Amino acid sequence: MSMMTPQHSLPDPAVLTERFEARRGTVAVIGLGYVGLPLLLAFGQAGFDVIGYDIAPEKAERLRRGDCYIQHIDSAPLRPLLESGRLKATARMADLAGADVAIICVPTPLTAQREPDLSYIEKTAAALEPYLKPGQLVVLESTTWPGTTMEVMRPILERGGLVAGRDFFLAYSPEREDPGNARYSTRTIPKVVGGDGEAATAMAATLYRQAIGNVVPVSSTQVAEAVKLTENIFRSVNIALVNELKVVYSRMGIDVWEVINAAKTKPFGYMPFYPGPGLGGHCIPIDPFYLTWKAREFNVNTRFIELAGEINSQMPGYVVGVLQNALNDHAGVALRGSRVLLLGMAYKKNVDDVRESPAFALLSLMEERGAVVDYHDPHVPEIPPTREHAQYSGRRSIALTAEALAGHTAVLICTDHDTVDYGLLESYPGLIVDTRNVMAGRRTRGTIVAA
Repeated sequence: MSMMTPQHSLPDPAVLTERFEARRGTVAVIGLGYVGLPLLLAFGQAGFDVIGYDIAPEKAERLRRGDCYIQHIDSAPLRPLLESGRLKATARMADLAGADVAIICVPTPLTAQREPDLSYIEKTAAALEPYLKPGQLVVLESTTWPGTTMEVMRPILERGGLVAGRDFFLAYSPEREDPGNARYSTRTIPKVVGGDGEAATAMAATLYRQAIGNVVPVSSTQVAEAVKLTENIFRSVNIALVNELKVVYSRMGIDVWEVINAAKTKPFGYMPFYPGPGLGGHCIPIDPFYLTWKAREFNVNTRFIELAGEINSQMPGYVVGVLQNALNDHAGVALRGSRVLLLGMAYKKNVDDVRESPAFALLSLMEERGAVVDYHDPHVPEIPPTREHAQYSGRRSIALTAEALAGHTAVLICTDHDTVDYGLLESYPGLIVDTRNVMAGRRTRGTIVAA
């Protein structure tokens, strides 16, 4: 005697397309960080009912109060959405039951062995599966290796008997957020979409077109997954190149920033990338290694990717070495026992995002060598808890004043926030090690060394 599995028929795509085009239905966004929160607001402002889910109850609570907890995202759009009842925030997966769309925006870090950690995707898919319904669209946005949507997430979502392509739609659309970018936002950055079959691609593309100006369909989820990795690998390799050039040109007495500024006047065949103290953010330090890991399955060595990662990961050590030598040469003191002010904890200018920030490596290396380190960052008043650097959680930014500067032997510029008063540094008589070229052209009482 055999058991019959209940069969469901996929709703007519044309009917669902008309529903999305009319901006009816509920869009649930899972993971309310730097990717998920702006996406939630974009769909809400486009007219959809939206549900924001995060495992951290405090995030949902703050959103319900109309309080946006990410500094560069305006809280103003929250109020009308909350007042109209079109936005709900929750830490209960059961509250997503009945949603027409579930978009997954969860972290994809690396393990200690630099291998992909898909545990967040796997746990989210397993938690969502009991609440899937026929005709639902599920989209993964987390950056990952090509094949994750179909090989990892799809089998988990199908455990309850619903089948992708028959009972629900499945797609992948890589996030392209650039926190703090004043020129491009969630709604103006083109959106790549690839589905599990033509119907899923068309359905996902129709949905995103309602909130985002330009949608770019591709032939499969694997292609869409590869697009994101290609973009970040391109940046990683080119940043590694200019970091290596910085080291070479410095030995030759050549200013790499002047070289780049002159080179970028060429209107073809060149685009500028800039050196720095190391890579930060979720994308470039992590994502390329997802392809490195997957490539091993096909017996391919990704030498460019691994070399770029090696060069970029060495930059904090290079910078601290420059600081150590400059203290000896210009101040006649050792790094051990010196008091250093680290200017900037965020991984990039004008944001409060410390994910994978090179500031942590700089801080650790300086303290390991005996320096006493303070930091100033107007966007990071207190270092938040992080998985990799728990020992720094709770350390607070000091005020940037002439008195505070006077108590430090050196200033190390890691992040070039626009709101920092660099004029104060002009009267500082000590050593300034500048990794961002922010002091270029300024006259100071002290010594400026590029790193």
